[in-house]
Amino acid sequence: MKNPNGLLAAGGDLSVPRLLEAYRRGVFPWYSAAEPILWWSPDPRMVLHCDELKVSRSLAKNARNKGYEVRVDTAFERVLAGCADRQEGTWLGRAMRAAYLALHQAGYAHCFETWRGPDLVGGLYGVALGRMFYGESMFSRATDASKVALVALVQELKGRGFPLIDCQMHTPLLASLGGREIPRRAFLRALAPLVNYSEPTGKWSRVAS
Repeated sequence: MKNPNGLLAAGGDLSVPRLLEAYRRGVFPWYSAAEPILWWSPDPRMVLHCDELKVSRSLAKNARNKGYEVRVDTAFERVLAGCADRQEGTWLGRAMRAAYLALHQAGYAHCFETWRGPDLVGGLYGVALGRMFYGESMFSRATDASKVALVALVQELKGRGFPLIDCQMHTPLLASLGGREIPRRAFLRALAPLVNYSEPTGKWSRVAS
């Protein structure tokens, strides 16, 4: 593909310091096994303002009636595996999973898990830096399970004073939940003050119910 939208650089490594510096600048890694590490900052950028989340009647009903329980940061490696076990998740190879696990162990990456009884049926993970949350990937093995995790994430972020989720690129699912595209310049302006908040790192526990 010639001139792919938002491709900035190739190479480097996936160390925790490099990843944090990239996210601080609105850049994220995304590549397949046959490629070098590729670094992206697309224009426009898909974002979800926490105050703009759209919860349909069917989603609210399923959240109440499907027997789901949302947990936070209790099964990070299993959420990574769930996200990788999808056709679209082939980019989430061993090196990427190890990198995000290292970010989780350093207190920057978090997961929201949807459980039904003993079964992990959906979830998502992303990176928190200051008061900015970067959504990375999500998966679902039951009706609306990933959406339920996203609703819980938004509740949590609002409780912590996070106004914005980076969704990277447009998908119909994210658009249906209130995500929208904004110019990269506007995204970087919004990002700049948020990443400079001094927020404690470490595992999160559920604040919102």
